[in-house]
Amino acid sequence: MQQIRTFVAVELDSAIKSALQQVQSQLKRSQVAHIGRWVSPDSIHLTLKFLGDVHVGRVEEIKQALAQASRCCGPFSISLFGAGCFPNARRLRVLWVGVGGDLQMLTRLQAAVDAELNRLGFRSEQRGFQPHLTVGRIRDNASPQEREEMGRLITRVQVDTTTSMVVHKVSFIRSDLRPSGPIYTPLAEIPLLAR
Repeated sequence: MQQIRTFVAVELDSAIKSALQQVQSQLKRSQVAHIGRWVSPDSIHLTLKFLGDVHVGRVEEIKQALAQASRCCGPFSISLFGAGCFPNARRLRVLWVGVGGDLQMLTRLQAAVDAELNRLGFRSEQRGFQPHLTVGRIRDNASPQEREEMGRLITRVQVDTTTSMVVHKVSFIRSDLRPSGPIYTPLAEIPLLAR
């Protein structure tokens, strides 16, 4: 039976992607830029729920669950807000830009997606929702000193917090992992319907 790797996300507009590229450009000018594996701005998205491998026969029921979840919210605005790293600035593995704007609506949408998919047997996220946009990952062979330096840089990077977009829909996306990077294919785009 064919399995596909999938997730649910908000896809970003060109203005947000451009602002993320500016953040990456600042980091790439550093002496420790070589420790980063930079995510193409066209591939950056705001993940609401990672589903992992799903049988292709379940795609329709997942679409229906997302349509139900989308009734919780109407369109709302998000923006960029700060930058940081996971798990922390000394042992960083992921570089991210934060999300601002209408976080109450964003959190409500993520909770609705999580609840509807939980009814289909997908486990709820235990860590709590931390909206972020991954701009890079740190290579495994980076030294502790290089990681610390990048950790200092990411907290001082300039982020254009005036750039915003309106979220009108959620996307159900297939992810095919390739040596050159993942290829993302939207399986469904579900509009936010609440008035």
